Amino acid sequence: MNTTNRFWHVGVAIGLALLAVLLTTFYVTNYKRHVQSGEEQVTVLVASKDIPVDTQGGDLLSGTWLKKVTVSRRQVVPGAITTPQQVRGLIATEPIFAGEQVTTRRFGTPSERGVRAQLKGTQRVVSVTGDQFQLLAGTLRVGDHIDIVGAWETLLPSTDGTKTKETGKVSRVFARDALVLSAPAAPKAGGGIGAGGTYGAEFRMSDAETQRLEWMIAHGKDWRVELRPSADGANSPRWWETGNTLLRDGPGVR
Repeated sequence: MNTTNRFWHVGVAIGLALLAVLLTTFYVTNYKRHVQSGEEQVTVLVASKDIPVDTQGGDLLSGTWLKKVTVSRRQVVPGAITTPQQVRGLIATEPIFAGEQVTTRRFGTPSERGVRAQLKGTQRVVSVTGDQFQLLAGTLRVGDHIDIVGAWETLLPSTDGTKTKETGKVSRVFARDALVLSAPAAPKAGGGIGAGGTYGAEFRMSDAETQRLEWMIAHGKDWRVELRPSADGANSPRWWETGNTLLRDGPGVR
């Protein structure tokens, strides 16, 4: 081998060695950068107490549900939130337990929860069946607000100042401002008055009002829903009507 070839081979070997050094340095630098990035500290929100299903995202803005914690970036759960505003307008679709990172993956739109998203406290959903006149079939719409009035027989206070009570008929509005969650279908064309048929609807009422409705359906003489105004609805002061109150009130009575 002549001197020229020897120098050429030595040069190639030196070049490859330098390339290996450069590649190793590049790899080590990137690895360190990746490790350092993973160890970077970031702030996320965790639940300070259990968050049950159907909790409104807006409720988490109060400051008692969430707390800030600092974790390394590699510990951040996918979808983790850094501000409560990220779940405003959403609703919890899965339970979140105290100490867990709060993520958008545990929330959805209210429509995903159906009627459950519209219940709080003493509110209940009740399913009711009746004829087309009781349920205003064809008039009632989802989102309407209604009262329910009924008539039944009961012991009435005496009207002559004595303690004697007698059985009489009475009518009264016994449920106020119930929300219509599902409305009955409109009667079929050509059915006419008295065509009959059973219709169904779902209302959001208080638990106390559902008890009254159940009693009325089982024991009352009659009941029916009344459509309330869409805005600025008001209630008259009288609580009930009997034959005597109707006799003493009305047009022409002084």
